[in-house]
Amino acid sequence: GKGTICNMGAEVGATTSTFGYDASMSRYLKATGREEIATAADAIAEHLTGDKEVYAHPELYFDEVIEIDLTTLEPHLNGPFTPDLATPISQMKAAAEATATPFADSVGIGSYNIDLHPSSGGDNYIDFQTRPFQIPLGTLLPKRIENLLPASKNIGTTHLTNGCYRLHPVEWNIGESVGELAAFCAARKEPPRAVRAKAGLLEDFQKQLVAAGVPLAWPKA
Repeated sequence: GKGTICNMGAEVGATTSTFGYDASMSRYLKATGREEIATAADAIAEHLTGDKEVYAHPELYFDEVIEIDLTTLEPHLNGPFTPDLATPISQMKAAAEATATPFADSVGIGSYNIDLHPSSGGDNYIDFQTRPFQIPLGTLLPKRIENLLPASKNIGTTHLTNGCYRLHPVEWNIGESVGELAAFCAARKEPPRAVRAKAGLLEDFQKQLVAAGVPLAWPKA
C-alpha cells in the first residue's frame, strides 16, 4: 500500500510521498534479500521517521490532515486495463452489465477512465470513471480528406473523451483496425468512406476484424 501511494501520488499532484521507517519496512527489506540495508536502517530507525510531536499533533505541522479508517472501506476490484478503475464489490454486477452507447460501425473496444492532466480549469489532475466503450469507424474517417486514416490517438473525438481513447490499448486497437481497413479497401477497390456508407461492405469488414481477433463489442456479463 505504501509503495502504491508513493508511485501514484504524482498522478494526483503530489510532488513527493514519504513514510516513516517502521518494522514492516524492515521485514520487507529482509524478505527481499536486503538484510544489510535493513540492519543499517534498524540501527538509526529513530532518525528515519517523523518526530513524536508530529505524529501526536499533525494538524500543527500540515495544512491538511486526512484520516482513513481501512476497516470501514468496502473491498474493491481494480481494473481491467487500469488501476484507476476501482469498483466496490457491491456495485460489480451493475458495473459489469453497464456499457457505453453502442455503435453499429464499431471496429474495436476500449476501457479507461477519462483522465485530464492538467485541466483547462487549473486542476493538476481530473479523473472520472467511464463505461466500457466501442471505437466507431466514423471516428477514423476525416471529413474533407480521402484515403487518409489515423492509426493512433489522432481520431475524431472530443477533448474530454480523448482522455480515455488516448491510452495505449485503445491506440493499438485503432492501429490494428486501420491496417485491416486499408487491406480491405485495397482488396475490394473501395475507398474507406464507402465501407461505412454501404451496409454490405461494413458487415464484411467487421467479419474480417472478428476473424483477425478484434472484438467489436464487450461481452455480456
